[in-house]
Amino acid sequence: MTIDWQKEVDARKDALLEDLQNLLRINSERDDSKVTPDAPFGPGPVAGLKHMLAYGERDGFVVKNVDNYAGHIEYGEGNETLGIFGHMDVVPAGDGWDTDPYEPVIKDGKIFARGSSDDKGPSMAAYYALRIIKDLGVPLSKKVRFVVGSDEESGWGDMDYYFKHEEKPDFGFSPDAEFPIINGEKGNVSLYARFGGSSQGEYELESFNAGLRENMVPGTATAVITVPTAEAAEKMQGAFSVFVDEEPISGEFEANGATVTIKVVGKGAHGASPQSGINAATYLAIFLNSYAFAGAAKEFIQVAATLVHEDFYGEKLGVAFEDTKMGKLTMNAGLFVFKKDAEEGNFMSLNFRYPKGTTAAELEAGVKATAGAIGAEIVQGGRNQEPHYVPADDPLVETLLQVYEDHTGQKGHEQIIGGGTYGRLLKRGVAYGAMFPGYTDTMHQANEFMALDDLFRATAIYADAIYRLAGKV
Repeated sequence: MTIDWQKEVDARKDALLEDLQNLLRINSERDDSKVTPDAPFGPGPVAGLKHMLAYGERDGFVVKNVDNYAGHIEYGEGNETLGIFGHMDVVPAGDGWDTDPYEPVIKDGKIFARGSSDDKGPSMAAYYALRIIKDLGVPLSKKVRFVVGSDEESGWGDMDYYFKHEEKPDFGFSPDAEFPIINGEKGNVSLYARFGGSSQGEYELESFNAGLRENMVPGTATAVITVPTAEAAEKMQGAFSVFVDEEPISGEFEANGATVTIKVVGKGAHGASPQSGINAATYLAIFLNSYAFAGAAKEFIQVAATLVHEDFYGEKLGVAFEDTKMGKLTMNAGLFVFKKDAEEGNFMSLNFRYPKGTTAAELEAGVKATAGAIGAEIVQGGRNQEPHYVPADDPLVETLLQVYEDHTGQKGHEQIIGGGTYGRLLKRGVAYGAMFPGYTDTMHQANEFMALDDLFRATAIYADAIYRLAGKV
């Protein structure tokens, strides 16, 4: 059966784009303050989930909503199931947008909105690929299940719940990374450095806040400080002006008598690539570290400034590690919370993407030896995801690489990343697109976009991939 996949995509461009725009208009950020039994991650994620499943119902697929945690859109019959995994939740929009992050804008051949590339755009490409298979009546030898998640950017509680009620597909891919393929993902674990006790000193840190998620580089950071005198505030302002001029940041300084508010603006980025961002929180800590704070405030600032600042590979923290296949461990400090004299609740999060050869326990021991020596209590937070790898000679990997080569004319090759995708949910699971080589990665950043040509090209690749993996060829 010979099919011109790109021609089939071209015939559906307008419909695909309209559906994507409507999906992008939904603010599907997780909001724990609005959790209910019917909205386990808040109203936004469940709205995105229901909207995506409604497309499947409209188009005549078998659809199931698993208690508003996750769901699936299914087509075909067979003893084996090909799984395709997308997610409707998004990271917080944050600051720095040129347009409304939840009103998609098309300009210069790109669609701008939060979720356009992570992961609503790629998910829509995969969905339309399956729709093309159905529209054409392509005979399948396997069942195809498009699983729609709603908590990928946080704790993966959606998939924990979903797989308590549904069987796992036999193999599959997630359109949530880049081409030619991602067949290896580093381990993923977060450690929390906690600080308690008094923070009295000549300079008093009233509060320090930065970050939106563990897996995002903080683009802004704000501290409120009580200084000894108004004259001290004036001197601090002068020093801050010099600091901003010398460092790759911008900032604001406001003094109200002996109370000072400082804001630093850096550059947000995906926590899997912390070196591509500018961590506003650690730069603010660098500035504050020369002042006479005491107690928990001093420890908090000192750890951030001396151990965490630009410690992208865990060298200062004493946990650097590299594997010949998976590469270097990376560390992102994503959340910073401090409130004066809080007995608990003051912390910073350290998110590690680690290769095989080391463990979460070894990372925890190493950080305890360094940050713990300064006064931080180190504890593990959330889940620990072990490193994941599907061999390059697995038929799944070989088939997907061949599809990529046939559509692009470029040689395919295996890749291993620090990011975590739903591909790792399956023993034979990978990530596959939708970013192409040379693409500007704007995931988790302001002005996130997806190029329309890439969106449509990825849709054709996904349709052909489904055909070769599940069709009667």
